[in-house]
Amino acid sequence: MVEVCTRGVDTGFVALGYAKVAVLGVVQGITELLPISSTAHMRLVPAVLGWQDPGSAFSAAMQLAALAAVVSYFWGDVRGLVGNSLRAIAHGQFGDHDLRFSLWIALATIPIGIAGLLLANVLNACNSPLRTLSVIGWACVAMALLLGVAEVRARHRRTIDDASFLDAMLVGIAQVGALIPGVSRSGSTLTAALALGFKRDEAARFSFLLGLPAIALAGLKEMWELYKIHLDGHGWSVLVVGLIVASISAFFAIWGLMRFLEQFSTWPFVVYRFVLGVVILVGVVTGWLV
Repeated sequence: MVEVCTRGVDTGFVALGYAKVAVLGVVQGITELLPISSTAHMRLVPAVLGWQDPGSAFSAAMQLAALAAVVSYFWGDVRGLVGNSLRAIAHGQFGDHDLRFSLWIALATIPIGIAGLLLANVLNACNSPLRTLSVIGWACVAMALLLGVAEVRARHRRTIDDASFLDAMLVGIAQVGALIPGVSRSGSTLTAALALGFKRDEAARFSFLLGLPAIALAGLKEMWELYKIHLDGHGWSVLVVGLIVASISAFFAIWGLMRFLEQFSTWPFVVYRFVLGVVILVGVVTGWLV
């Protein structure tokens, strides 16, 4: 698959058109919030179907779809954190739990913010060495093993109310790994939260809430990049279709994930990620995937 570059930005999604982007929007929405790597699927699915690679700009912009889904699903949490934090500031109650947790989220976003800025010229550029199938395949295998270790060793006892500043920073540091395609933001942060002893559903909740600023910043940054290269009206309309479809599918994905983790372990995701990584690597070696 060749990449389509517009002033150095990977914009392959424009050539796909509305129908194909809608299909990939469903795939992106589902895989973005599950710990199975959306980037791996955005490279594998088009390759299998013989379609143009939608490009890294598409994946980055789709963060806004994930943002909409997470905020909608966790609206009670988000509203409580924002509202209570503002009230605490207004009344000088700087020891308020929600205010402290909101501050921790902001501070935990700094590591990925710094790393993202340092790698900005590589992450979403055309022919990015980080977006090769080999990198994605090995990242999938590595994260499958790490998630498996976390599942085995985790105590599954803590709730988000037990979270500390150190917990937030450790999960925030783990989030940096999401910059490597194939790692998965939800996968890296869920793994870290499980390793810290959180219950599976609480680990996912902690992961999603802590990731909100990073998801928002990544999506808005990519929108700005697309604006700077003067993406035409057709390109924007194709992107909007993808965003709408991805938002809907992402909401149902997060709903399903939370219900699943309330009753079951993460082993299905461990196995799926490992198999996915092996399939990608075999495809690269045999020349099936290029």
